[in-house]
Amino acid sequence: MTRTSLNRCSELTAVLAVLALLIAAVAPAAAVSVQETDVPDSGEVDSQVTATVTMTELYDTYETWQLAGRTELRNVTWTVTFLNQAGNQVRQESYDGQNFSGATVDIDEGTSEVRVRVTGTVPAVEAYSYDPQQSFTLLALDQTREGGTSNELTNRSATHYTADSREAREAMDSAREAIDAAGNPETAEESFASAVDAYEAGNFDNAASLAERAESEANQAESSRQRTQLIMYGVAGLVVLGVVAGGVVLFLRNRGDGYDKLG
Repeated sequence: MTRTSLNRCSELTAVLAVLALLIAAVAPAAAVSVQETDVPDSGEVDSQVTATVTMTELYDTYETWQLAGRTELRNVTWTVTFLNQAGNQVRQESYDGQNFSGATVDIDEGTSEVRVRVTGTVPAVEAYSYDPQQSFTLLALDQTREGGTSNELTNRSATHYTADSREAREAMDSAREAIDAAGNPETAEESFASAVDAYEAGNFDNAASLAERAESEANQAESSRQRTQLIMYGVAGLVVLGVVAGGVVLFLRNRGDGYDKLG
């Protein structure tokens, strides 16, 4: 092998080594697996809810790390349960408050699964929104290490409502469906937009009334459209019948003229 070939091989080896280092540096670390064991999608204001998640594959990145959690629930209790491979409890820790930290996950303890349960009261709605619907942080968990490094494991939101806001929203959802089915008539869209404004202002009775009006306008527009369509079909049918009748008359007339000539 010539000196030039050796130099080229050396350069190629160096380039490949640098690329390998770069890939290793930017490759994402394997994440802890989080399964939602029991996580509600929504909750009524001032009601108590419970959410539970289970974490496995705990040591793909670190053999020892700390778990931290946060929520916007009120009157909160956290329960963190550490289990071994046989499913037996290694230990259990409890925390009060919207935030907790310092729950240590250590491979030397034999922990292979961590179960986190948070129980609390659904918070009041600060600002109502129709689309997207207002929500709050139900459960968020972070993997932390000494020195300040942190990796978010999960962040789960849930919608919240009152009995009045839910009733108004159901009326609006029904109206929205009717409006879309009717081809989005302008009058119904205007009433629906007013319903959204009322809903987001917290005026739920007015929002429900406007939604019902929008749905009625949409249904009327749909009925009118169907009547117009039937009339058009009827007119088209009459035209076709007229053409056919005219053709028959013309045929019979021509046929009669033919007989006269033969006679």
